[in-house]
Amino acid sequence: MEASATENDAAARQVIADHIRTLFEGHGSRQWYDGYEAVSQTRHALQCAQNAIATGAEERLVSAAFLHDIGHLIDLNGRDKFQSGSDAQHEEVGANWLGQWFPPSVTEPIRWHVAAKRYLCATEPSYHASLSLVSQRSLALQGGVMSAGECMAFEKMRFSADAIRLRRWDDHAKDPEKPLPDFQDVMAYIIRSVHVPAI
Repeated sequence: MEASATENDAAARQVIADHIRTLFEGHGSRQWYDGYEAVSQTRHALQCAQNAIATGAEERLVSAAFLHDIGHLIDLNGRDKFQSGSDAQHEEVGANWLGQWFPPSVTEPIRWHVAAKRYLCATEPSYHASLSLVSQRSLALQGGVMSAGECMAFEKMRFSADAIRLRRWDDHAKDPEKPLPDFQDVMAYIIRSVHVPAI
């Protein structure tokens, strides 16, 4: 008997989730930027998702929170680019890759979370000082503080408010001691957010 469309869809979602989980369990377990940050990429992602859940965020934004830095795990040359003083554009890499399976409501906050940092540096006087040293250093590589015109354009973007929320969860997801949510519980959000089944 052939599997139903629902069963096929569930299986496809699981394949995508397993692929993502493999990335985090592999390269994501390494210390972020080789020790520049106090947490691994996986710990950072789980904490970011945890922060989103704690605010009652929609499932799509919990998924975006967990996946926002996946570009670092896809482009493994990003660390070298950072060391050499160039921007790896991990937000674009990640959003474009995730766009194969996730809707814009997940991928676009990811695409704009770096822009949200630039925006907050321009609009909140104390924000820059609250950033980690790595985030402060990368700011210059990512275009620096937004101009007034850039801020106005950013504010008009459809997913800018979501990107700002994601940015704040991101900034507070670098605690090496904080208890983490269960990986499988977070992956359940990912599975439910998948939009395009694997073929």
